[in-house]
Amino acid sequence: MTEIFRREVGETEGRQRLDEFLFANITSLSKMYLRDLLKDGKCEVNGTTAFSGQRLRANDFVEIEIDPRAKTSMTPEAIPLDIIFEDDEILVVNKPAGMLVHPTFANCSGTLLNALAYYFNYQIKNGEAPKRAIRAGLVHRLDKQTSGIVLIAKTPRAHRILCGHFERRLVSKKYTALVDGVVKDDAGRISAPIGRFAETKFWDVKEDGKNAETEFRVFKRGDDSTLLELTPITGRTNQLRIHCKHFGHPIIGDSWYGGRVFSRLCLHASRLEFWHPSGNRRIEIESGAPQEFASFFADSEESQ
Repeated sequence: MTEIFRREVGETEGRQRLDEFLFANITSLSKMYLRDLLKDGKCEVNGTTAFSGQRLRANDFVEIEIDPRAKTSMTPEAIPLDIIFEDDEILVVNKPAGMLVHPTFANCSGTLLNALAYYFNYQIKNGEAPKRAIRAGLVHRLDKQTSGIVLIAKTPRAHRILCGHFERRLVSKKYTALVDGVVKDDAGRISAPIGRFAETKFWDVKEDGKNAETEFRVFKRGDDSTLLELTPITGRTNQLRIHCKHFGHPIIGDSWYGGRVFSRLCLHASRLEFWHPSGNRRIEIESGAPQEFASFFADSEESQ
């Protein structure tokens, strides 16, 4: 059964895009679903069919026919979050290995977005329920098996600004990786182009691929493994995993790229440095290497 969502545009919402207005006000449904309704002409502004990019004015009247039962990627789930930092505009969490950042067609629960939907809109804080609906704005992503720092925007404005910062490379990211073998050089740079092999649908070093560069620094050496700090200079698909394999030291737990078998992929987003969306300060977030990484050095430390 469908219903009509009706709302007058407030004074502070003037000049907002229609799609952004709907995303902010109908948080129970996915952005993809709302975009499809806009494409199909199911939304009217002041009685006239309107589309995504239309700019609204204060006192405009918006109407859209929705199905509240439509599938959504924002189903709230009470999943614990390891919160590192939070204010009115952003949230920074430490994502565990094995958790998807956002739902897929094959896996639509247990993800970071499901957890955020609950935390923002159903979690009781200081004895009070949330006063306004918040839709989590993903600014960047981590692979399912990679753990570590994820930055989330809490407002459309913060999301727009932070996405722009990532595009302009104003954000610094560092990772901690536990790799096979003993890396001899204390520091260096890996340069190897990365591309997708169409026949296997596999990303790897490819002669005609896009330029890719990664800097590394040795944190600690064990008997048969090395703890590295990795800094991606470019941002290609699977870049860190591919580059570690390319220079002869695949990440432990990375079965796709030749790493030894382990309970998890030993790659952790350990540091993120960025400008706050308010523009008034630079923020540095750090997350220490997971305890599983330390187990590889226990024997060598005991023998010293």
